[in-house]
Amino acid sequence: MDILTQLNHAMAYIEAQIENDLDLADVSTVTNYSPYHFGRLFYYIADMPLSEYIRKRKLSLAAMALKSGNEKVVDLAVKYGYDSADSFTRAFVKQHGVTPSAARQPGVNLTIFPPLTFQIKIKGVQAMNWRIEEKEAFEVFGIERVFGNDETGKVPDFWTECHNNGEYERLFQAAGGVKATHGPCVVNAVCGYCDPGDNTFPYMICAFVKDGCKTDGFKVVQIPKTTWAIFRSNETDTIGLQIPQLFSRAYSEWLPSSGYDKVSGADIEVYGIADSGKYYEEVWLPVKEK
Repeated sequence: MDILTQLNHAMAYIEAQIENDLDLADVSTVTNYSPYHFGRLFYYIADMPLSEYIRKRKLSLAAMALKSGNEKVVDLAVKYGYDSADSFTRAFVKQHGVTPSAARQPGVNLTIFPPLTFQIKIKGVQAMNWRIEEKEAFEVFGIERVFGNDETGKVPDFWTECHNNGEYERLFQAAGGVKATHGPCVVNAVCGYCDPGDNTFPYMICAFVKDGCKTDGFKVVQIPKTTWAIFRSNETDTIGLQIPQLFSRAYSEWLPSSGYDKVSGADIEVYGIADSGKYYEEVWLPVKEK
């Protein structure tokens, strides 16, 4: 099954099971991906966590039920997995801007999210800068935090926290980083560097281990020998803005027609300075030929 077929099977499964408790682990069972990798795949293609999509679909169906029938609010709350009518009402207001009772009134505007379907994007105006490389095993060291498999969207807050509390600067110095004239050069970041658990994945803000690095006080992880698909951004005057687009295009445009499959292992983000003095960003995905 190709990547788009698996995504569409997952969306069909959600619709069939929408009245049940659903989580990332459940949905990923109808694909060839682990919960971790399916969660990242969905997030970067759909631009939202899977849990948010499921919540929006349930509240959309609840709104349509209120418009077309006489179901009680408390019954809809139970039907779509809420502990009480109050918690259901709060979620309903957040999405639709009105209470469930008000939603029954004629002329009320509601925010409905239809089921997602996935197709190959055909784009001829924006080239992708990518290459395939086989790399021997290497080590990284840095600051790690463990996230839930459906919490990819919280990783940027981790970066902000480490910049604000001085941990990033400490790592930068330990890595022997050299500052650019127009701002600090960001060291390399890696996430998913080991087999994730059922419900979590580790993310590390880290640097490559090389001569002169001071790894004491940091976690050190070995990345095994792997074949990588590497996607590089254009060079710019700012940094930290292109990684989501690189992941999204790699998953939605490159993987479906590349002749390669994504495999378990590290997903790596690299931030650096080109010979021009401008910043670049890279996404490394572990792959194998089909």
